[in-house]
Formats: sequence, structure tokens, C-alpha cells
Amino acid sequence: MPDLNRAAPLRTPLCDLLGCDLPILLAGMGGVSRWELAAAVANAGGYAMLGMVRESPALITEEVTALKAATDRPFAVNVIPAATEPRLLDAQIGRCLDLGVPAFSFFWDVMPDVLARVKRAGCLVLHQVGTVEAARMAEDAGADVIIAQGVGAGGHVHGRSPVFALTQDILDAVTVPVAASGGLASGADLAAALSMGAAGVQYGTAFLATEESFAHPYHKARIVEATGTDTVLTDVFVLNWPKGAAVRVIANSVTEGLNGNVLGHDPETLPREAIAWDGDQPRLRFSTDSPLRTTTGDLEAMALYAGTGAGAIGGIVPAAQRVTGIAAGACYALAATATSDREGVA
Repeated sequence: MPDLNRAAPLRTPLCDLLGCDLPILLAGMGGVSRWELAAAVANAGGYAMLGMVRESPALITEEVTALKAATDRPFAVNVIPAATEPRLLDAQIGRCLDLGVPAFSFFWDVMPDVLARVKRAGCLVLHQVGTVEAARMAEDAGADVIIAQGVGAGGHVHGRSPVFALTQDILDAVTVPVAASGGLASGADLAAALSMGAAGVQYGTAFLATEESFAHPYHKARIVEATGTDTVLTDVFVLNWPKGAAVRVIANSVTEGLNGNVLGHDPETLPREAIAWDGDQPRLRFSTDSPLRTTTGDLEAMALYAGTGAGAIGGIVPAAQRVTGIAAGACYALAATATSDREGVA
């Protein structure tokens, strides 16, 4: 748990809304943000999101049950309605409601009927967007929090704007709290977001590279080695998603083989070749699957998600240490700015 007296400058109304101590949000990374990571972030004072994209109701039950046993802090479950088969989505949401999940995190296209369903059940809704238009639509549909995702984000990227420019535009367009996300990995990034009026920051890559993350050790090690310029925005890892759904990954043999043609790939023309496995489940070259703890095979050729903030990640640490490090860095940056402002006035 952080020193709340020292972290007091970081507290925003978002903390009161979500029931956390720090405006540091764990991104609901599919496959990666499982209960162990979520519990560690929540118990350290941040806000956790379970990444349950396209997962079965049975796994959702296991993960939510384990998370509730490991923490009494509030959390959200992340699903992606527009990228999930409707019957599975219905079952996912129904199971979450049966389990008493207090909040949902959504991404990609805004689907008002889905938001209405969970809002009727009394749940909070956080919606990640990549454009001002989508932010307005999400607020109109009932979202309680907007997450502004900049183009530097790892994983699936919906918009194409720099994170702070998009965040400012969305702050000007909506009335609900706004958190920034995408290429942000440090406490200085949190301080910059708060200084411009954002209510917090959502972190993905920084938490993928932690001990509790369900990502494969190979993926974590590649993030530690990488800089922001080592990442590529491409839609070649698109199997399982609609055409044109771009992702940001660490460059590898697949992206290097594109000879600069990183965008414009049609999933219908890509071969279906198994290159890795999770148990008896094949993982295909060009799929959106990233390597998890359970994955074996050609990990180098899989989607190694990472944002442009990867260069700020110097090692694999416990998630609680990552939270406290971000908080300390933000407090330092805010204090330094305040001192500089006072000296300027003097």
C-alpha cells in the first residue's frame, strides 16, 4: 500500500469514483491481465482490470473468484463487444453480472445497448476510445470514465492521434473523468497527464513487464530490451480481428519481412499456419495472440505487444513496485514543477 500522505497530490476525483487510492489504472490486456496481476495492482492502491477478451464464462468465473479472494478492492472486467461473437459476449456479461462484478471496461466500437445493459445492473463503465467522436458517443451511451488511447499504445490501437493531444481534445469534449493511455510508462507521464487536467493514466506495457503478469518471460524480456523506436504499428497481426485492426508490436521477423508494407493487409489472404501452442490450442502466424506463460513454439514470430514508452521500463519487477515507482516519480515531477513555478514568480 502506498504512503497516502506522500501520494496525496495524486488523488483525483477518479479515485473516489473507482474506489482506488492512486489514479494508476491497469489496462485490461487480454491474456495478460489475469487475477494475480490485477490483485497486485489493486492492493498497491491502483485500479485493476481483468483482461477477459473472448474468454469463456468458466474462465471468467475462475479469474473473478480468485481475484476476489486475493483483494477486497474494486475492479473492472475488460471485454471487447465489437470483437466478440454475440452469443459469447452475452454469456460473458451475464456471468460477470451473476458474479457481482462492479465495473466493466470496454474498447473499440461503442455499442450503446451493451452499455445500457450493464448500467441497468448498477455497474460502472470505463470506455477506451481513439477519437473525440467515439468519446462523445461513449459518454452519451452512459460511460462513467473515458480512456483516451493515443497512437503510441501497445496492442490494438483504435485512433491515430498523439496521446496528450487526444486527451486534451477529449477533455474539451466530455464532462466525465478522462484518463490518458498509450505510450505512457513513467511517473513523469502521470504528472504530465494530471497537469493538463486528466484524471489519471492507464498503463499497459509497464505492467506487462512485471512478475505477476501472465505474459511469457520471453515477451517481458523483449520489452525490457526495447525502446519506443523498436515498435511498429501494423495490421499484419490481424487474424481473429476485423480487417484493418492495427496493433503496435516490437519489430520481429514477421514485420521485417513486410519490407515496409506494414499496413493494408487482408486477413482473408493470410495463411493459417500454426507456429505455437497453448495446450492443444494452436496459435497462428499473423494472429493477434501474444505469447503467454503457457505458450510453446515460435514465440519470436508472435505479436509481441509494446507501446512507445517501452524505453522507460528498465526491468521486470513486482507490480506493486511498479505502482509505487510510478507514484513516486509523479510526486517528484509535480513537486519540481511547483518549485520551478514559484521561482519563476519570485
